[in-house]
Amino acid sequence: MSANWIRARLTRRYKRFLADVVLESGEEVTVHCPNTGAMTGCIEEGARVWLSLSDNPKRKYPMTWELIERGSGERICVHSARANAVVEAAIEDGTLAELQGYSHVQREVKVAEGTRADFVLTGPGRCVVEVKSVTLGLGQGYGAFPDAVSDRASRHLEELISLVEQGDRGVLVLLAMHTGIDKVGPADGIDPRYGETLRRAMQQGVEVLAYGCDVSAEGVKATRLLPFLPQLPSTVINQM
Repeated sequence: MSANWIRARLTRRYKRFLADVVLESGEEVTVHCPNTGAMTGCIEEGARVWLSLSDNPKRKYPMTWELIERGSGERICVHSARANAVVEAAIEDGTLAELQGYSHVQREVKVAEGTRADFVLTGPGRCVVEVKSVTLGLGQGYGAFPDAVSDRASRHLEELISLVEQGDRGVLVLLAMHTGIDKVGPADGIDPRYGETLRRAMQQGVEVLAYGCDVSAEGVKATRLLPFLPQLPSTVINQM
């Protein structure tokens, strides 16, 4: 995935879907914030941000907040919906080695009543893949998901468990679109139910893959397999 994005400085994020920024020209504009989570650690007043520009004339806010560079130098992709495109590219170019060997890759596939999987890989067999964007950095390289209580994320794990019981391969990909993260685990200190469900899913055959990314103004690219820790150290959990 590549990009040609606009640089600005962040003023504030509010109403979940909006952020105010100052462009390099000095113009102050309101942009769309494409992240419904708490964005803990992703908001830093005055930090450099990058924006994409839509050519859709019907959009009230044509610019979308894509990246932020914190004062520490860490870059984070805050556009969580980008994760699926990054994973798809990593499957296609072979970076995501664990999901190679299938003849067909489909996105947004209905796998049960009221349930769509991010990806379904087939031939031979069937592999159902759920993707989650990890942007919560906890220091010392630790990253965690989710950054807020998420019943939806727990429900997705339950659905993967059910599909594995029916004979499918079920895979959860935790994509760390944060250059300061080099190991990933569940955020038990924020959503203990999710952590418990994730560990139970692993016991029942759901595979968990954590991948790190290069994040820059040129785009976001999955580059490396990261260690996944089923439970983070208590000292880290207590910081949440």
